[in-house]
Amino acid sequence: MIVHPDSIRTGDRVPHGGETDRTVLDFSANTNPYTPDGVEAVYEGALEASRRYPDDDYPDFRAAAATFVDCEPERVIPTPGGLAAIRLAMECTLEPGDEALIPYPSFGEYAREVRLQGASPRFVSHDELLAVGDGLLEECRLAVVCTPNNPTGEAADPDALAAFAARCGEAGTTLLVDEAFLGFTDLPSAARLEAEHVIVARSLTKLFGLPGLRAGFAVTTGEQRDALETARRAWSLGTPAACVGAHCLRQDAFVRETRKRVERERERMRQALEGRFDVVPSDAPYLLCDVGDRSVDDVIASAREDGVAIRDARTFRSLESHVRVAVKDRERNDRLLAALGVLEDGARRVDAGDDTDEGTTSE
Repeated sequence: MIVHPDSIRTGDRVPHGGETDRTVLDFSANTNPYTPDGVEAVYEGALEASRRYPDDDYPDFRAAAATFVDCEPERVIPTPGGLAAIRLAMECTLEPGDEALIPYPSFGEYAREVRLQGASPRFVSHDELLAVGDGLLEECRLAVVCTPNNPTGEAADPDALAAFAARCGEAGTTLLVDEAFLGFTDLPSAARLEAEHVIVARSLTKLFGLPGLRAGFAVTTGEQRDALETARRAWSLGTPAACVGAHCLRQDAFVRETRKRVERERERMRQALEGRFDVVPSDAPYLLCDVGDRSVDDVIASAREDGVAIRDARTFRSLESHVRVAVKDRERNDRLLAALGVLEDGARRVDAGDDTDEGTTSE
């Protein structure tokens, strides 16, 4: 259950979105521009509590996370972010020489983490993954589903995912479901399946606008749960992350308003962007755009000249002419649309009554 030494020496880092220049409006990372009310006060209180080690059982965080995904608290495994949950799942599942079924185009860390365990990724198109043959499933120790998929944005149908999970169980294949962006939808978590061979990875920080906090969790059951609980690092969440995370997970009104805003703004942006690009339908807080015969470098550079950073999606497997843009709030989205030369089109299609964001959101 450790990273394979040879893989470290031959592996590479994976490029991601995220803009370090604070003077640039960042649409390359898919994070909420708002955080729930009360976060600062909770964080301040957690700083004093940080003078001691956290309670390694994390009862309050587990309870909040369990309510959020509708499972029992003991099934929750606290981790410092969703990616840490993914690595923990792979550490407990894969051995050198194993194969893992990985969707593409999708989050680049899946293949990297598989290789770091000394295993090999077998790539399958993201829109064909749930229908792969049983023979292929039997050859793979692990299968990964990303819902909504990053960067394409479509969420898996819950019934189709449940059927795939059942087939994975019959094939002896562990199923890892990455739900990093599922909180932006009202779809149920795969935690409801309560199957020992199913591991769910969740990230708090995208939905709640705190990517630097590093808080997340895994959910599974039975012996698999025991394995992850034993393998997770001691004090796997810092006190601020645990306290703020538990607070955020209980902000139902914030989550509802975020979902409404993202759905409304995503549709408005899609209509505007389709005047210039081919836009992939999405259930997520981002849109994948094919720039066609335009230069991706020129599109990115032009937007940056106007103070907006967008994601070069060519770093995703099989994408050669794409960019990805996040969905923020109306004011920020208008700046993006203006930088991409489509604001007038988008503004014309939006009802004037849709330009406010109400709810318990604060910057």
